[in-house]
Amino acid sequence: MLRAAMTLAEAALVTFSAPALAQQTQLRPDQLAFRELYQELVETNTTLSEGDCTLAAQRMAARLKAAGMQDSQLTVFFPPDKPREGGLVAVWPGTSKTLKPLLLLAHIDVVEAKRSDWTRDPFKLVEEDGYFFARGVSDNKAQAAIWTDILVRMAKAGERPKRTIKVALTCGEETVGAFNGAEWLTKERRELIDAEFAFNEGGGGRTSGTALAKGGKLVSQSIQIGEKAYQDFILTATNPGGHSSQPVRENAIYAMSDALARLRDYTFPTEFSDVTRLFLARSGPMYGGDLGAAMVALANNPNDAAAEAVVRRDRMLNSLLGTTCVATLIEGGHAPNALPQTVKANVNCRMYPGRTAEETRAQIVAAIANPAIKVERRDEGRPIAKQPPLDPRIMGPAERLVAKHFPGVPLLPAMATGATDAVHTGAAGIPTYGVPGLWRDTDNNNTHGLNERLEVLALYRGRDFLTDLVRAVANEN
Repeated sequence: MLRAAMTLAEAALVTFSAPALAQQTQLRPDQLAFRELYQELVETNTTLSEGDCTLAAQRMAARLKAAGMQDSQLTVFFPPDKPREGGLVAVWPGTSKTLKPLLLLAHIDVVEAKRSDWTRDPFKLVEEDGYFFARGVSDNKAQAAIWTDILVRMAKAGERPKRTIKVALTCGEETVGAFNGAEWLTKERRELIDAEFAFNEGGGGRTSGTALAKGGKLVSQSIQIGEKAYQDFILTATNPGGHSSQPVRENAIYAMSDALARLRDYTFPTEFSDVTRLFLARSGPMYGGDLGAAMVALANNPNDAAAEAVVRRDRMLNSLLGTTCVATLIEGGHAPNALPQTVKANVNCRMYPGRTAEETRAQIVAAIANPAIKVERRDEGRPIAKQPPLDPRIMGPAERLVAKHFPGVPLLPAMATGATDAVHTGAAGIPTYGVPGLWRDTDNNNTHGLNERLEVLALYRGRDFLTDLVRAVANEN
């Protein structure tokens, strides 16, 4: 999962300290069982290079079957040419014949991790100093384990909510170009995951930077409502070249440099949605100072140019105000003593919900203002990002339960500037929400980096919250 960290002015924030669980010396029986499930999933290597998502899916299916689910309710799938990149769909039937299901989506693949780089074995769950350490403990096996555990407990207890609950554990979210299970399900087995709405990664809480069990504070919870779409473009400049002893002005490297400089200075049109305006309005008082005041002013009046100029100085807030594109890779030339014949640059764009790749490509072409430079999409067929509504059937229970589990902590609706598998389910007509519950520190718990971690308290408290949220939404009309 790609996700921008949210930094808030701590002194101005309402905070939530660790509850009694921080002092709990022994886990409850249900927590012990859940920890075993979580450990098995974390310790199953699911990297693209050496791991096996299909094995992880099979292991979770075995736990669900042992809890009482039938073979007909469990579908392990994988592409014939990539047998280790599979996933699982589990369906727990509800009692209503009219209410559509609730889909719980989570990816089980993880970013690569080299043992030589890590302090601890990245594929052994280590509990140390109030945290769990291992690759995937946070992104995204905690949520995948919680979704699986909810069905395990429901199956064991014979608990039947009104809505059918579906769990989809998929591979391929972390690697562009790999087999993506969520995308495949939406295109090839849409009926298997058909749902009224879906819960996914992307939301969650932020701490003041210190573990709650050590006196830190939970400063916010967020619910992701929409995200930008990821798209790479390849810019190509060509030239006949020649001997470097006889240089000419028409040089492919210079042409590309000029084009990228123009793109650097180009700002895509400012855009707002109900979600981003609500985020600015609720977050402004927390930031405080001139920036916080500008955020509130911009939420109240999107045409306030002075307020927008202040808000855009913050890199995270700037990314919320429209499409962004940035040069990320460049290659060119063929010899140190020759004029360059070809120069290529990769431009990575995060497109505002509703914006198409072709529309964005046309804006890049206009910005660089050089028809001799070819601008092409690197990947075809990516879906358009769709922002789900501020549905009261989701927002109501989320706000109520955040207030119950995390008293005094604000719930912030947020649009993600990174990317998750919600882009696939949303495009397939399933409104997908990144739910609150779990939380991270201000360094994002080194997700995708060395020694990825998740606070122990976050796992168990997040599990309790998400269980209540799933039950609430699955039992409301």
